[in-house]
Amino acid sequence: MPYHVKTPKALGTGDVYWKENNTWTDVYADRKQYSTKSAADAVKATTVTFNGITYQPDWFKNATVVTE
Repeated sequence: MPYHVKTPKALGTGDVYWKENNTWTDVYADRKQYSTKSAADAVKATTVTFNGITYQPDWFKNATVVTE
């Protein structure tokens, strides 16, 4: 059962899907699919360190892992 990561669009309505390589897409067919939930959860848990401060960007903080 494949999984993918999605988050609400910043502007407008609908969702965007994690595509990989620091890219999001609104094309459902272009989303990155994961074979396990733990792999998708690891992407959702992505953090960034900038100037010594580690945080989770809003696009990952508001994301959900979805099964098909």
